[in-house]
Amino acid sequence: PRYVRVNTLKTCVDDVIDFFKRQGYSYLGKAASVEELRALSGKKFLLDLHLPELLVFPPQTDFHDNLLYTSGHIILQDKASCLPAFLLSPAAGSHVIDACAAPGNKTSHLAALLKNKGQIFAFDVDPKRVATMSTLLTRAGVTSCQLAQQDFLTVDPGDAKYSRVTHILLDPSCSGSGMVTRGPGEEAAASAERLQALSGFQRRVLSHALSFPALQRLVYSTCSLHREENEDVVQAVLQEQGSAFRLVTAFPSWPCRGLAALPGAECCLRASPTETLTQGFFVAVLERCGAGAAAPSMFVQS
Repeated sequence: PRYVRVNTLKTCVDDVIDFFKRQGYSYLGKAASVEELRALSGKKFLLDLHLPELLVFPPQTDFHDNLLYTSGHIILQDKASCLPAFLLSPAAGSHVIDACAAPGNKTSHLAALLKNKGQIFAFDVDPKRVATMSTLLTRAGVTSCQLAQQDFLTVDPGDAKYSRVTHILLDPSCSGSGMVTRGPGEEAAASAERLQALSGFQRRVLSHALSFPALQRLVYSTCSLHREENEDVVQAVLQEQGSAFRLVTAFPSWPCRGLAALPGAECCLRASPTETLTQGFFVAVLERCGAGAAAPSMFVQS
């Protein structure tokens, strides 16, 4: 389906629903199942069954010329891509890092959750992608974000600027094997050598993110299907960290969980075109263990 995230920095779900009704669409209410999303056709739309600010339209519905899109009132963002910010769930006023931020859809989602209060530090190493992100964030009405063209691995966790960062969203470079929009000539398969290089980078960047002193909660996500970039990375870094951080159960009602290779994999979630009607995705939520408590289990439900 075509997913449309309502940008609550500029509007609200009810107003967007009314707008589409005036454009001749029929609103069918909140979906009760993935099968209802699968059955959408014509000019009908639903409220997503999992995410409260996500509207769902039939496949191939095009909004690129729609006034709501060009004015930044709606964001065209796959449902799976909305999960990381939603599950990070920072309170308004929080200081948040978006470590590998371009093109900026997740950053704008974080800003909406924060209600433009607090501070987002967004990093990306590619100058063109940073320029694209700046345009997107401006259109979305984001005012609470400091953009930096910088490799997140070079950011100093000890810098006083980041002393209040309690939340980090980490969506690092990956094989992209979960992306279903690739053209027929694009190779989704990754060699063993490439997966090894990617997972090595992902482990370094996750370890680096966990070294920020005030960090309380982190979401690690990829658009990869490969265990090497997902469960294996989380498991390796948690073992390095000892009892400092633990996995918490992300979105208990979500149907697809992590691969059983990881102890506690049921805490993680996966998304796929067949089962959740989304891009292929992996998400893990890590929280700092309580200081001074008895050595906690690595895995808890939250």
